[in-house]
Amino acid sequence: MVITFHSRSRCRATLITELVIALGILAVVVLPMSFSFYAETRLTRVSYYRAVALEIVDGEMEVLRAGGWKSIAEGVHAFIPHGRSATNLPPGQFLLTRTPGAIRLEWRPAERHSGGGVVRETPLPK
Repeated sequence: MVITFHSRSRCRATLITELVIALGILAVVVLPMSFSFYAETRLTRVSYYRAVALEIVDGEMEVLRAGGWKSIAEGVHAFIPHGRSATNLPPGQFLLTRTPGAIRLEWRPAERHSGGGVVRETPLPK
């Protein structure tokens, strides 16, 4: 069989058309998937920050509830946690508030998408 010049160019045109369509389909499928992977990564990071903050706040509240609150004056104080896992948190601050009947420990992130604040409050033992 002899392939003429005209049929070769038609084959090439068909191949290029198929490649363009395949690239279009790939772009339509892959771009939304990449955005969903990015959103899932952000959600995972935020969940991790929240879990670390919860762990720190709960652990420190146990210490405070066990008698550590006695050495703290009433009012709002900046609190420095003892756990090394606090280095895994994004910038933010821990605040300890002591009122006559309760203690409250909270973590407030400085940035907006950092897992949100964590608050624990408990009445003081009598």
